Amino acid sequence: MKKVLTIAGSDSGGGAGIQADLKTFQERGVFGTSVITAITAQNTLGVHGVYPQELSAVEAQLDAVLSDIGTDAAKTGMLFSAELIQLVARKIQEYSVPSLVIDPVMIAKGGAPLLKKEAVEALRKVLLPLGAVITPNVPEASELLGGRRIEGVKEMEEAAKELYQLGPKAVVVKGGHLDGEQSVDVLFDGEKWYHFASDRIETRHTHGTGCTFSACIAAEMAKGRTIPEAVRTAKDFITHAIQHSLEIGKGVGPTHHAAYRLVGEKSPSSPTV
Repeated sequence: MKKVLTIAGSDSGGGAGIQADLKTFQERGVFGTSVITAITAQNTLGVHGVYPQELSAVEAQLDAVLSDIGTDAAKTGMLFSAELIQLVARKIQEYSVPSLVIDPVMIAKGGAPLLKKEAVEALRKVLLPLGAVITPNVPEASELLGGRRIEGVKEMEEAAKELYQLGPKAVVVKGGHLDGEQSVDVLFDGEKWYHFASDRIETRHTHGTGCTFSACIAAEMAKGRTIPEAVRTAKDFITHAIQHSLEIGKGVGPTHHAAYRLVGEKSPSSPTV
């Protein structure tokens, strides 16, 4: 069985972060391991507290997993400080971790900041060059590019191309925050453009979509899929998870991580490219 490591924050509500990643890994048939960078107190109504782990604790987790179990792919989520980003980058290189998927988590669904401002530059310069794929949504792509306006697919393509110049092998800019009947994600691998489109689903229950999407890409890459193949599966996986969301909690609820297995693979509605 292939192994995938998630380096991210813990979500007590179970819809995002480490919890979403491990659920996704299980659904995609890979063995998930985890390094917890921060403990968050959150639910569907918002983030009520963030408790970063000591750097020594994060380093000990990384060494424990990678020196024994190893990994066929990894993904990062909430990396709250420049020092943490530098540590993770050093360990990724030390253990020659393959197929790193970087989800540049910056802001929670409710608007709470999850990345210190001074850490953005470290993310750009230290971690992004190590990525096989980075998966920013439109607000994150804008932040990484100094606040540029992204209002449509053309601007998403321009942003992906500019982010590619920072060093990752491929960039996916996710369009879920934009208006329109369809949600379009743009992938640029340095040579070709790919558009993955799905019909927009009217629901507020989208907590953890970015975590789940990037975790699915990492799982598929661990199994040997190409980047476009991995992104296509991840788009289909998250589309079904949103469409069949569980309506848990009083606010922005989680998606349904088992929906693709229960519904999608039996009756596929793959996103167009």
